[in-house]
Amino acid sequence: MLHLHHCVSARSFRPLWMLEELQLPYQLHMLPFPPRAKARWFLGENPLGTVPLLVQGDVRMTESAAMCQYLAATHPDAGLDVAPTHPAYGAYLNWLHMSDATLTFPQTLVLRYGRFEPAERKQPQVVEDYSRWFLARLRAVETALIHSGSEHLCAGRFTAADVAVGYALLLAQHLGLAPQFGPAAQAYWQRLQQRPGYQRAMEVQVRAAEEQGVPTTPAPDTQP
Repeated sequence: MLHLHHCVSARSFRPLWMLEELQLPYQLHMLPFPPRAKARWFLGENPLGTVPLLVQGDVRMTESAAMCQYLAATHPDAGLDVAPTHPAYGAYLNWLHMSDATLTFPQTLVLRYGRFEPAERKQPQVVEDYSRWFLARLRAVETALIHSGSEHLCAGRFTAADVAVGYALLLAQHLGLAPQFGPAAQAYWQRLQQRPGYQRAMEVQVRAAEEQGVPTTPAPDTQP
């Protein structure tokens, strides 16, 4: 059985979306945000105190993009993976890593210094600079979609890379940055939100939070 520890709309949404796309059985363990402060017991499960935590037997993973790759690779018949022999394999790996290291990272600084820190520690200049950083890096998505003429980022089909990058766009929407997406990225984001797997994941996390007595406020919208 797969076990996913998750906060509403945190980076753990990536593997949750993957699980729904793959339609695998799993157990979803909801946590208040931030878990390292509001669920101290969780440090015994993950010393980082962060989500996601994905557990399957002896497998324990804490990186959301790596989980997307793991789930896709271990269920190849679903078609969300790109094989090493495929011409798009390099692009696939690049998008998976870019999704967090390049597209999500600057937004975490916007979140911290724009929302999560108390008033006296907020840094408007950091928020402005790293919002611009993210939007500048998002041009890679815009350019790829335009040049390929495809509805997806690589291999001419929906893959785990789209899930991984899609979460960065969801986070940007929470930050109010979505109106500044280019037209291709904007259309891409709208398509992703129409996927049944995405919609199921959005519904499942709220329902599970309610059932487990956890606040349903999305993690990016949490105030100190």
